[in-house]
Parts: sequence; structure tokens; C-alpha cells
Amino acid sequence: MTDVSTAEDKRLVIVRPVCELQGRTARMEEVLSSTVDRLRSEGVQVTVVAMASELQRISLAGEHVLFAICLSEAGVNMEYYRLLEYFRQHPDCLEGAVGGIIVDGSSELFTKALARRLAFSANMAGCLFPGKPLVEATGSLHNFDVLSMVRDVPSMEVYKQQVEELARKLIDFKWPQGEERLRVLAVHASSRGTSNTLLLWDKVRSYLEDRADITEISLRNGSMIDCRGCRYEECLHFGENDGCFYGGIMTEQVYPAIINCDALVMICPNYNDAIGANLTAFINRLTAIFRTHDFSKKRIYALVVSGYSGSDIVAEQVIGAINFNKAFIMPGHFCLTETAHEPRSILKVPDIDRKAARFAQIIR
Repeated sequence: MTDVSTAEDKRLVIVRPVCELQGRTARMEEVLSSTVDRLRSEGVQVTVVAMASELQRISLAGEHVLFAICLSEAGVNMEYYRLLEYFRQHPDCLEGAVGGIIVDGSSELFTKALARRLAFSANMAGCLFPGKPLVEATGSLHNFDVLSMVRDVPSMEVYKQQVEELARKLIDFKWPQGEERLRVLAVHASSRGTSNTLLLWDKVRSYLEDRADITEISLRNGSMIDCRGCRYEECLHFGENDGCFYGGIMTEQVYPAIINCDALVMICPNYNDAIGANLTAFINRLTAIFRTHDFSKKRIYALVVSGYSGSDIVAEQVIGAINFNKAFIMPGHFCLTETAHEPRSILKVPDIDRKAARFAQIIR
């Protein structure tokens, strides 16, 4: 562990699991060095952690943590898995931490999947992720092509800029200040007669109602049309008017509620190890108003119930879509996951009332 300290008020911990294939690390080392040098010159205290075993003697709780993962030619980093193991064995080790992620890959594959898995595991250990907390560098850097064109700089320079911007976002992060009474939007597409996930939400809601104004919208009524991929200019035009070409419940109910809310709760049964079709359409069609409204102070929470297994897969889809893409803040412990197959069997889960009450406290 390397420690550089010149100021106590601003700190950054870089967790950089050692990559055993040394020839792959040069690019990320160059990018990180550029950011660290600037931060040092401004008096920011920087700590670098390379091994999961080092976390036995230092605490990440309450810190600003930048996870920087370099992948081998096969898209693997073995120390990364030891890091996940540590987080899962110590479920509060990142309580109060604010995190961001860099993944440097050798191909066009594996970077985002690995980042989602890291974000889920770290979040379960208490780490908050601000909106858009991921900088991914594919092997070719083609994923920076659009920004390279917009900023008129080479892709490698965009990579450096993105990493520095992310580091500063973590260091400067502050919890958004809003109205005294929380405004919550809950969306679902489930049948109230059979859905264990909705029953779980009803319990959470009962513990939340005394301090929140709650809007609940069902997307089940058959009028939900998915995004058809309008041209950017057309989507932007409708978004500027808080609308969408396809209209319906999204423009009539969902867009006004999203714009007004402080927190979004997605009620997500596990359908074939995926978010259901109507909720997927909901995510896709947020793009129109995402282009014209700032979502970076809004928070995302989720309830995921699986009949057999796989709740983590669904939760990671919410992370990728709403936190990575749509820029919602993901507070620590953002998702309550349970397993219940038969209708109403969620009510038989041990300690379900205590779990629902605790999750309601997390929503803020």
C-alpha cells in the first residue's frame, strides 16, 4: 500500500487489484498517474490498495473509493475476485463509502459485466455510487469515439479526462438536499393478486408512508409501448417538451412523476433472469426526458423477488440501466432481494417484516 497525504479534508482511496499480466497494466497506469498527479498537487490525500488482504488493516467505510480494474487478455483479474469475496464476507465494510469504477479491458467484451458485478457486491456492503460512476476502456477505445469527436481530442485523452472527472465527482460528492418530505415514485407491472414482489412492496410502503408522499404507477394495463429508436433530433425535440412520440402512460403519468420524484423504487419480479418487458420498456423510454432533465440528484431503489434464484442478475440490470446509464444515485444497500415461489409465500420468509422496515429506512 502506498500512502500520499498532504491534506485531511479531501481523500481518495484507489483500490487497484493487482493484474498478474504485467504487460496489460501500462495504459491504466498512465491514466491513473495523470489523475493522481493533479490531485496530489491540490493537496488531496491518496491511498492505493493493490491486494484484498490489505483491507484487513485499513477501513474503506466512509471513504471516497475509486475501484480500478485492469483485465488480462482473457478478460480476467484474479485479485478482483478476492476483492468480491472480501466484500461479501464483510457486509458493512463499505458503509458510508462513495464509489466509482474504472475497468480497462483488452477486448470489446467483459468490461461492463464485470463493473456491474463489482457495483452490486460493493453496494451490498454499503457503498453508494453516484450517477454514471463507470469509466470503461475497451481494448480498442472505440467506446470513446463519440466523445473524442465532440471534445476534439484523441480517445486516450478522453479516457484520461473521464477518469479525472470521475475522481473529482467522488471527492466532491454531497447528498442532495430536497424537500423535508420525501417524494417517492414506485413503478411495477405485476398482478396484485399473485405477485410476491408487490406484497413485499406493500410491506415496505407501510413503513414509509409516514414520512413520504408516494406515487405508485402500474405499467400492466397493456398500453405500454417500447422505444422504437427515433433519431436523436426527434427524441430530443419531444424530450424538451417532456414528451415522447409514442405517448401513452409514459407521457401522461410516468414522465411527470419521474421529474417530480426524489426517489424511484422499481418493483422487479425475476422473469427468466431478467427485468420484465414492461419495466424494460419503461427504462428505454426514459431516454427522452433524460436528455433534457438532470437525474443526478435522484435515487434508485429496487425490490427483486425470484421464484428460484438469480435476484442478483436482475439487480445488476437495474444498476446498469438506471445508475450507470440514466445517472440516478445508487445508495448503499439499494436493493432488497428475496426468494419466494408460490403466491403469497413471501409472507412466510423469516423476518420479512423486519427486513421490510429496515429497507424502508434506507429509502431517503
